[in-house]
Amino acid sequence: MISLEEAQERILAAVEPLPGEEIQVQDALGRFLAAPVHSLVDLPPADNSAVDGYAVRAADLASATGETPVALRLSGQTSAGKTFAGDVEAGACVRIFTGAVLPRGADAVVMQEDVKQAEDQTAKVMFSEAVKPLENVRLRGEDIRENALLAGAGDEVRASLLSLLTGAGLAAATVGRRPGVGLLATGDELREAGCALPPGAIYESARAGLSALARQAGAIPKSYPLVQDDLELTKRALRAALEECDVVATIGGVSVGEMDFVRQAFADIGGQLDFWTVAMRPGKPFAFGRHEKKILFGLPGNPVSAFVTFFLLARPALLRLQGAHEVRPPVSRGVLAEPLGNCGQRRHFARVVLDADGQVRSAGSQASHILSSMARANGLVDTPPGTTWPAGARVAVLGWR
Repeated sequence: MISLEEAQERILAAVEPLPGEEIQVQDALGRFLAAPVHSLVDLPPADNSAVDGYAVRAADLASATGETPVALRLSGQTSAGKTFAGDVEAGACVRIFTGAVLPRGADAVVMQEDVKQAEDQTAKVMFSEAVKPLENVRLRGEDIRENALLAGAGDEVRASLLSLLTGAGLAAATVGRRPGVGLLATGDELREAGCALPPGAIYESARAGLSALARQAGAIPKSYPLVQDDLELTKRALRAALEECDVVATIGGVSVGEMDFVRQAFADIGGQLDFWTVAMRPGKPFAFGRHEKKILFGLPGNPVSAFVTFFLLARPALLRLQGAHEVRPPVSRGVLAEPLGNCGQRRHFARVVLDADGQVRSAGSQASHILSSMARANGLVDTPPGTTWPAGARVAVLGWR
């Protein structure tokens, strides 16, 4: 039996990112860059006005005051998407709108609220304050320079990054391929939801939650038909899933009981297991192995244990397969609203609810068969063995989306 950290390290050491693929930037939300991306242009691409107003030469207004305003000749106007044909000569100004390219000769913009038209209705504008050079001017390249690095390989493309990429002229980017994840649930007692439930049978409930976790990690899940407790059937199902998917996660059948066939079936078809127990609760029976370049995660049959082990051990691998450099779950800090303890001999990942005020409470019964507390929870607290934390203690909450 190995520690969670060792299990995570061994899994990630064995995982190599999948080949990249080029996609449209507009479709890249949630994907991970497989190569650095650089700007194709200066951003902004030219000096431009930050306000609606008048483009001027700052030197012309050096003596302007409320008592002695300076009049400048209005020689035209320009707006966003256009360029002014001439120069702003000494003693002149140009009406300009936000985003318009600063005309040649001008070096500042005065806001329209700070000027007045000449009372004699001539084409003159009255300025009652001096202006500093480059005031209200957005400089070419002050945000991003052409060829500047925008994001590196392994960075996630978030909504905010999309605006930067498209603003810098990028229509396409190379991202890590999304891994296919096959989900195989084993057990004679399992039935599909919606079917009749004979005595002794239960509805299979793990695949739906694991599919959601896989999708949230950027993978493409595929749920396979239920597999009965039979060695040949298990081998056949494993072969089919491994042919179609990059990763196969089995649910159940990895312990040491007489009806647990996954480990033997995997070995019989040429797979090699790296380890099969982890010192944690829930989720001690967990197997990791390789079949050529494909990955096997053998999850516990209990749906709560399967969910927790997939989140802590399979999710990082799915992210790494896409090239992500950050694979740890998001961590939030909270304060216990009630005591939280672990009287067991293995570290316990307690299901908790972290509310908007930062208060952390148990999600309910922590027994590994209780689905309702998992449904209420929005995260886990890693609680060491033989530990009781009092109310008011600060804890880290590993959150799932």
